[in-house]
Amino acid sequence: MGLFDQISGMVSSALGGGDVQGGGVQGGDVQAQVMSVLQQHGIDGVSGVMQQFEQSGMGAHVASWIGDGQNLPISADQVQQALGSPVIASIAARFGIDPTTAASLLAQHLPAAVDQATPDGS
Repeated sequence: MGLFDQISGMVSSALGGGDVQGGGVQGGDVQAQVMSVLQQHGIDGVSGVMQQFEQSGMGAHVASWIGDGQNLPISADQVQQALGSPVIASIAARFGIDPTTAASLLAQHLPAAVDQATPDGS
């Protein structure tokens, strides 16, 4: 399962099902929406997300997610720092959740999503 599949699942779960804002955005559509928001902000795919975290001084975290072994956790504040308030606000607005919730969901699920998206450290 890829990074955006993981994010799709977490957003759907947080919203209590597959229908985002009653607008019929489900499953793969959520994935496409998240990808679109990230790309609008110049973050392209898993490598773009990892680069954002590395540039924010969280290279050890990224290395733990990619490598074998325990994934280092991150906080909502660290997600906010790495991705920036505009990105978090855009993701939150896209799905009708508040930015604090969006950052918390990303913090909760991003380490495992990157880990799964980078098998064998690549």
